[in-house]
Amino acid sequence: MIAPISMAEGDYGIVTAVDTLRIERLLPGPIERIWAYVTEPDKRRQWMAAGAIELFDGGAVEHIADNSKLTAKWDRPPPKYARHAGKTRSRGRVTACDPPFVIAYTWNEETETPSEVRFELAPEGDRVRLTLTHSRIASRDTMLSFAAGWHTHLDILRDALEGRAYEVFWPKHTRLEAEYGRRIPA
Repeated sequence: MIAPISMAEGDYGIVTAVDTLRIERLLPGPIERIWAYVTEPDKRRQWMAAGAIELFDGGAVEHIADNSKLTAKWDRPPPKYARHAGKTRSRGRVTACDPPFVIAYTWNEETETPSEVRFELAPEGDRVRLTLTHSRIASRDTMLSFAAGWHTHLDILRDALEGRAYEVFWPKHTRLEAEYGRRIPA
């Protein structure tokens, strides 16, 4: 079991409970813009995954991801994530929906270890604070993978919204997973 630990410096996530990770980003608004990038398939695929989200409690969620094609240069996943080469699918159900402030849903509901993801948006002047909370994470290894994945995806979102070039997905994910491994005790 992992213990809660604060990793607040910079953009690193915070483990708030043995099975929960929270990551925040301050993004250029307005809030409706960020809501669209979180909920609309064509915008969300630019930083995470395509697929529909039915915006009501109990609505279906499908993510169709291809992390190797998120960035301008195609890259291959490391051997550990070879099963994620090409398109992968994840399904869930909406557990909370309050546009444009909150969307939460189950993650990987089709697996033996489903979890839950919650996006909360709050205006801060002309920017928007996006708080992502991923809970019910089954193990430390899964926590490390999710931490590196969300960190990388949210950085791609921020860079895209700010018109900056962003790093290739898999090398960054690999580097961040190792860093989170040093930060999150076994």
